[in-house]
Parts: sequence; C-alpha cells; structure tokens
Amino acid sequence: MSLLRIIFAIILPPLGVFFTVGIKPAFWINILLTLLGFIPGIIHAV
Repeated sequence: MSLLRIIFAIILPPLGVFFTVGIKPAFWINILLTLLGFIPGIIHAV
C-alpha cells in the first residue's frame, strides 16, 4: 500500500477506494459505509 493511498483513505475514504479499484461495487459500498458512519468507511478503505 502506498502512503498516499492510506492518507486519502483516512481523510476521505471513498477517494482512497476510488484510487485503488475505480468505480466498481467496492466504491459504492464504501460511500454507503461512509454515510452510515465515518469509521466503517475508513476501515473498509484501508
């Protein structure tokens, strides 16, 4: 994992997932998790 991706995953989780997989189901799942609670979004992104 690159340090930059980890930083993006902590600051804005969907952005970290987007840089890793693009716009695929994992990206939309992360947006949903981030909206439900910021911590689950971070965990999923990292």
